[in-house]
Amino acid sequence: MRISLTPRAALAALIPLPVVVLWPSWWMLLTLFVLWALVILADAFAAPAPTAIRVRREAPIQVRLGNEVTGRLLLTNTTARAAHLEVRDAWNPTAGLAAQRTTIRVPAHERRAISQHFTPTRRGEHSSRALLVASCGPLGLARRTTRADAPGRLLALHPFGARRHLPSRVQRLREIEGLAAIHQRGQGTEFDSLRDFVDGDDVRSIDWRATARRRSVVVRTWRPERDRHVLIVVDTSRTSASRLGDATRLDSAFDAALLLTALAGQAGDRVDLLCIDRIPHVSVLGSTRTKVLHDMVTATAAVHPALVETDWDRAAGVIADRARRGSLVVLVTPVDASVVHTGLLPVAARLAKDRPLVVASVADPALEELAADRSDVEDVYRAAAAEKARAERAGVSRTLERVGAHVVDAPPDSAPQALADAYLALKAAGRL
Repeated sequence: MRISLTPRAALAALIPLPVVVLWPSWWMLLTLFVLWALVILADAFAAPAPTAIRVRREAPIQVRLGNEVTGRLLLTNTTARAAHLEVRDAWNPTAGLAAQRTTIRVPAHERRAISQHFTPTRRGEHSSRALLVASCGPLGLARRTTRADAPGRLLALHPFGARRHLPSRVQRLREIEGLAAIHQRGQGTEFDSLRDFVDGDDVRSIDWRATARRRSVVVRTWRPERDRHVLIVVDTSRTSASRLGDATRLDSAFDAALLLTALAGQAGDRVDLLCIDRIPHVSVLGSTRTKVLHDMVTATAAVHPALVETDWDRAAGVIADRARRGSLVVLVTPVDASVVHTGLLPVAARLAKDRPLVVASVADPALEELAADRSDVEDVYRAAAAEKARAERAGVSRTLERVGAHVVDAPPDSAPQALADAYLALKAAGRL
């Protein structure tokens, strides 16, 4: 506990100034200073001890980024005197606490509440570094301050803005499962029903025995199997730290991963998540279909980019252990030349031999804007550099496709939908 002065104490020191002017002497100045100090100490100790103020926090645990949530601080005065308190709750700025300093009066043996409104501006964990309670004296000249034991923690979850695209993709999924014929009897499909042949159907789907019985051409329809396994691997290395508009590439990657998780859950598939750079550090494994989306949102809330390179050889071993043969593996990582040179290409070739592989990348929309602006000489040079970067990305995509991967490269606004459409295409083609 420490004693500090208020601005009013400085004003009180000016009150005896006329006395010093009329009788200027060192003993008069010393006497007035001692009297001033005694008044300050008396005022400080006349205030209730801040250690006698019981503090209890009622704070929310989670909030979706961009939303507002309300908490409370409950202050109980256990003394026989009214307490004039100054409370400072030192949350980090990105927690979005509306007011960190509050002044409140708590009568003797009563309790008062301080409402707190949080609007986080950054995904992840936020905490209160210190909660200071200062008890001011009756004259308001001094205060005694102590640190209260009431830790605060708030987890800002991913906003999942791509959720609005889920209904349209679920409708497409329902068409694939019940209405649209699958023209390839690939691995991962099961027989659904027979129907009459129509123009455009694949002749390989004709059931000749049923045709002979009915005396009309009928075809078999197939629907995707349920309970398939999808492993989403998100690259959290230094390349995920680049900002694409208002968010990082990693935020856009999580948005795409969450939309795919929600869609796969509607399809009856099991989804696991692995965040990896040099080591696998966050995973969601074995969650039920009803809980997997919540578990992923919670687990990825505090995941931020690491300024290291991804060890793809190590990642390949972890993926092989987690994903059995035939499981869909989705690598969410940039498809630029620097990433491929770190070892992604041979790893993608090995993974694609035994299982469907999708490499999803979030493209920088600034490249398209720079490539389109050619108003002066400098803009032309920028456009040339942007076109070169886009050509390199296209070349990397073609290389990955040649080794068996399906590449999805789209800007942040459309990357979640593009990944969901790639999943639906695999379902429709009977590859999952």
